[in-house]
Amino acid sequence: MRLSFASILLICSFANCQPAPHYQSVRIGMCSDVHLPTMHDSEKRMTAFVDSMEIAQPDFIIELGDFLIPDEKFTPFYELWKRFPGPKYHVIGNHEMDGGTSLQEALAYRGMENSYYTFEQKGFLFIVLDGNDKKFPDQQGYRSYIGPAQIQWLQKQLAAATMPIVIFSHQGIGSDPGNPGERYSIENDAEVRALFDAHNQANPKSKIIACFNGHTHHDHVENREGIWYITINSMSYKWLGEEYAHIRYSEAVDKDFRWIKYTAPYKDPLFTVVEISTEGFIKIAGSYSEYVGPSPWELGYPEHLKEVVKPQITERYLEFDF
Repeated sequence: MRLSFASILLICSFANCQPAPHYQSVRIGMCSDVHLPTMHDSEKRMTAFVDSMEIAQPDFIIELGDFLIPDEKFTPFYELWKRFPGPKYHVIGNHEMDGGTSLQEALAYRGMENSYYTFEQKGFLFIVLDGNDKKFPDQQGYRSYIGPAQIQWLQKQLAAATMPIVIFSHQGIGSDPGNPGERYSIENDAEVRALFDAHNQANPKSKIIACFNGHTHHDHVENREGIWYITINSMSYKWLGEEYAHIRYSEAVDKDFRWIKYTAPYKDPLFTVVEISTEGFIKIAGSYSEYVGPSPWELGYPEHLKEVVKPQITERYLEFDF
């Protein structure tokens, strides 16, 4: 039976029909802390990620820092990353400048103009931050800070935003369980979160939905004032430290890749596809593996970290108000 347009209107009026809301959804292929120079099987891990993303076909892929330093010997690994046919984005981690590499060298190698920037996809604004600013001019060593110039830039991006916002950084902006006395988030995390919270209160149509970070090699989420702070686990391993040294593969591997024995490597690479929808949810695909060799707990690693130290990215369904 064919219904006339008038009949359809009449049926809708009786049923109190309302047009279905239009939702925006974006799918992101995501990995973090690949540490290509550290692992002897980096080519296999990167190949597995890119092959999976070519099948999953997310709207873009992003790595959340600690990827590799610009060295000719690592070029084949970077070429694997570039094989993905869609948009690709980088976050600058603290290990990108290892071996005396300058920030500008790290950026040039990746074809990046700046270490903090924005882009848009599927009705979302994505803001990439750089947590490696110096707190004071002559600061040495690894840094975990977002400085005044970047804060000012961030304020301008938030003020101009007209769509929902997702933040990417290497170091965390929320909190993350860690060893006593050791800080895992940026030093001025409270200042940045206050900026986020004030923005969300004043701008309900361009709210910050979530902040994704790597750095800790943990599997962790928390909600603060309606914003999800999500730590994506390392693709490769959990760093344990010299006091937990254990040869995981062989003496030959250890000879050429001397840092692996201070880690608890994951047998399979960990990565995920994240879907974010204005319908009010974040879906994180699960990725599960096991340790190569003894677990951290068999070596005496602190028991209180069991909640976040695990060879997995947990499958999650997170809701938010929009």
